[in-house]
Amino acid sequence: MKQPIFTGSSVAIVTPYTETGVDYEALGRIIDEQIAGGTSAITICGTTGESSTQSLEEHIEVVDFAVRHTNKRIKVVAGAGSNDTAAAVMLSQHAEKSGADGLLIVTPYYNKATQRGLIEHYTYIADRVNTPIIVYNVPSRTGVKVAASTYKELSKHPMINGIKEASSDFSLLAQTVAQCGDEMNVWCGNDNETVAMMALGAKGVISVAANVMPSLMADITKLCLAGDFKAATAIQSKYLELMDNLFIEVNPIPVKTAMNLMGKNVGKVRLPLCEMEPHNLEILRQTLKNVGLL
Repeated sequence: MKQPIFTGSSVAIVTPYTETGVDYEALGRIIDEQIAGGTSAITICGTTGESSTQSLEEHIEVVDFAVRHTNKRIKVVAGAGSNDTAAAVMLSQHAEKSGADGLLIVTPYYNKATQRGLIEHYTYIADRVNTPIIVYNVPSRTGVKVAASTYKELSKHPMINGIKEASSDFSLLAQTVAQCGDEMNVWCGNDNETVAMMALGAKGVISVAANVMPSLMADITKLCLAGDFKAATAIQSKYLELMDNLFIEVNPIPVKTAMNLMGKNVGKVRLPLCEMEPHNLEILRQTLKNVGLL
């Protein structure tokens, strides 16, 4: 049985930027807000953190900062994925040296690896680290989908701890849970599916919405872990429109916009991402008002 890296809500945290680089003062502030809100783990340098437009130096520095700033108050999961296996090893080893508690490694994008290629990719990385790995399955971004049989094979490796499942494929989830049992932990990768996935055995969520409502995402997961799915559903239903509208444009455009509207001042997204369309901005603004966050 593999112990999960964390249970509950992990925020897929944004990276605040200035015109010249990372705004570390703002990053420290929002990490502290997450800890105060009951978040279980910080997931740094993921998709929501705009890792794809960070330089190698920035990526390394941001992971270092997150580990130092949390100072073991909660877990830190570091994004370390790449479509270049050697680069993923380098990022993983650096995050391990920094003191990260876990590694989030997205499936290789653009290459469109076969299932055999995925097994070899993750096994190669896992053989070279001593920090537990979360496989990140998000086919809408990568063009690659992990099969249950692949999860079963990967579950045999002691350093592959679990999966962030963002395929919205509940049949795949059910098959994975049935085939892997306690040898592969599961975390939800889509906020609006948190309760349903936890009902099928997920240990929590790696959440975009937690950037704007950390305590509520923590509450949803705590209720699910306690078996009170009715109460968890009630909270999720109340905030479902916001969860959905945080993806009204490509992530993380809406969530960074929402945080700025709320006065959190996390800066702009980097090109090729850009400001929201005015129509969508008004929808997001009204949604935040509807739930009392603005």
